[in-house]
Amino acid sequence: MSRNAEPSPAQAAALLQAARAVRRHAHAPYSRFKVGAAVLDEQGRVHAGCNVENAAYPQGLCAEAAAIAALVAAGGKAVRAVAVVADSKVPTTPCGGCRQRIAEFARDDCPVLVGTPRALKFVTSLGALLPHGFGPPALRRR
Repeated sequence: MSRNAEPSPAQAAALLQAARAVRRHAHAPYSRFKVGAAVLDEQGRVHAGCNVENAAYPQGLCAEAAAIAALVAAGGKAVRAVAVVADSKVPTTPCGGCRQRIAEFARDDCPVLVGTPRALKFVTSLGALLPHGFGPPALRRR
């Protein structure tokens, strides 16, 4: 598998726009903390998802998990870039569980774009967010 490259400016804009748009549909009646996420697959397609809270709190779904589920449902096999958008004073990165979910489909150098409804705040990588992460390579047999 080739190394990830930064998404093109057009791809980055499309990812952020998809995350911003889907964030509006988040179901967050308890926390009121709406999050949108979008992933870029190996074919250049964008898949978006939003958080879906549940009265039984542990049953909620993170935006990143929803975006990955959309990727898989569309036949995607790999995550080449991720965008996360939340309206927060502190830029919101994927939670620990979602970092692990992303690691199932992405390499350490996968770009993670972190934004707000108005701007891109910074770009990091999965490896920076999940150093020494556990993923599929650890389970490959020799």
